Amino acid sequence: MLSKDMQDYNPKAIEEKWQKEWEKGGAFRAKEDPKKPKYYLLEMLPYPSGKLHMGHVRNYTIGDLVARYKIMRGFNVLHPIGWDAFGMPAENAAIKNKTHPAKWTYANIDYMRAQFKKLGISYDWSREVATCDPEYYRWEQLVFLKMYENGIVTRKESFVNWCDTCKTVLANEQSEGGKCWRCDSAVLQRPMTQWFIRLPLYAEELLRDIDTELQGWPERVRTMQKTWIGKSEGAAIKFQIKNENPPNPSLKKGGEGGFIEVFTTRPDTLYGATFMSLAAENPLVLKLSKGTKQEASVLEFIEKTKKIGRFDRLSGNYEKDGVFTGAHCINPVTGFEMPVYAANFVLMDYGTGAVMAVPAHDQRDFEFAKKYNLKIKVVITPSPQPSPSRGEGEGGSEGGLSEAYEGPGILINSGEFTGMESEAAKSSILKFLNKQGLGSETVNYKLRDWCISRQRYWGTPIPIIYCGKCGVVPVSEKNLPVLLPEDVELTGEGGSPLAKVEAFVNCKCPRCKGDARRETDTM
Repeated sequence: MLSKDMQDYNPKAIEEKWQKEWEKGGAFRAKEDPKKPKYYLLEMLPYPSGKLHMGHVRNYTIGDLVARYKIMRGFNVLHPIGWDAFGMPAENAAIKNKTHPAKWTYANIDYMRAQFKKLGISYDWSREVATCDPEYYRWEQLVFLKMYENGIVTRKESFVNWCDTCKTVLANEQSEGGKCWRCDSAVLQRPMTQWFIRLPLYAEELLRDIDTELQGWPERVRTMQKTWIGKSEGAAIKFQIKNENPPNPSLKKGGEGGFIEVFTTRPDTLYGATFMSLAAENPLVLKLSKGTKQEASVLEFIEKTKKIGRFDRLSGNYEKDGVFTGAHCINPVTGFEMPVYAANFVLMDYGTGAVMAVPAHDQRDFEFAKKYNLKIKVVITPSPQPSPSRGEGEGGSEGGLSEAYEGPGILINSGEFTGMESEAAKSSILKFLNKQGLGSETVNYKLRDWCISRQRYWGTPIPIIYCGKCGVVPVSEKNLPVLLPEDVELTGEGGSPLAKVEAFVNCKCPRCKGDARRETDTM
């Protein structure tokens, strides 16, 4: 039963009184005080969806507890608040409610700010920011320019995750099981010229910091981060394309287009490579099939593969499918003419978009080889002698092999390297290839370049200008911020809405003063 004091407690009257006193006296406002140790606390900026829910209360109460604890411990605490206000959800909500994203967003911020104040969380509201404020995103544009100057930001064509309902590019994390995280539509693969941050440049630094800066973190979290970065030490190996059609310049010997380069962590299995698998998006697929009787089948396969989500293509349960390109490449150690296939389980954004297929020692390759009746050659055995029970036939043929053996072991049917253990053979084969100019040690990462451009309105304008004479020209720092135009028609029909605003798009080149066009994607 509640005590009389609790029964008489009127939270609305009492809390409002003291919250007004806190605000009036600047109770949580950070001040210059060199006598106190500094402590900076920032929670994840909330998205202004309209109203707080209990998830907000839980998350931001935790931050409030830390802030108050540090204040009581004598720290000078800076505890600001901001709003993650740009993005596709706000634009879609504005379209649905037939209003402007800015009006929608700022109304939500006003409502949620009042809710946060009622919670009594110890924010320094004098330092409130919203990512859609020009005075905030000018700094985002400045950071973009600095990264562009230093080669950290780049523009290139790449296959991206595309949601045809939301009409925009999605990050891998927004493609859940091959479906759009927002609308549950199928995610397609589409080639587009986009802006990317070159995250792999920081892979080694990130790995080092996981070990040195994340002491005390759960080991499973540290392992998860390392797996996400996905460092693999291996070899880059070149396979010469057989010139089967001399008039076709795409199949010339040597030089650009004359080799298929792969990344592999298992050079010890090279003698067992019997075919080549290319990602459907790999430009070589079209080049190699052009002018052959396979061209129509290849084009059909490419279109079919575009409709398969990344998740399904990576799934071990998804049926392996492919098509012969009409071309062959040469195994650099056996001289075997390997048929070149496009395969749906090879992705363009890992390694080189090409995989040397060793069906006896990789299960995906094994299933593919079985389906298309391709040669299977055993070159690794777990014991010094070939084992008939494993289906190893004479000369390293497949025999009755029921599955791939993917572990290390002793090399067989591998020329001068026969009898060596896998680890020793890796370095020996690589040395041999290096002397021939056909292989070298290399490191690969699962961490990929991060696509940051979106074909939507409600985001930070990318401070880039395109000039027919000068090419890609960054906006001068003194002209930041590049402002979002307010007079824009939002239909959700696809393509960047900014591209239809001539007053925004048409501009002068900062260098030659000639006619130019602004970038119409946003961040």
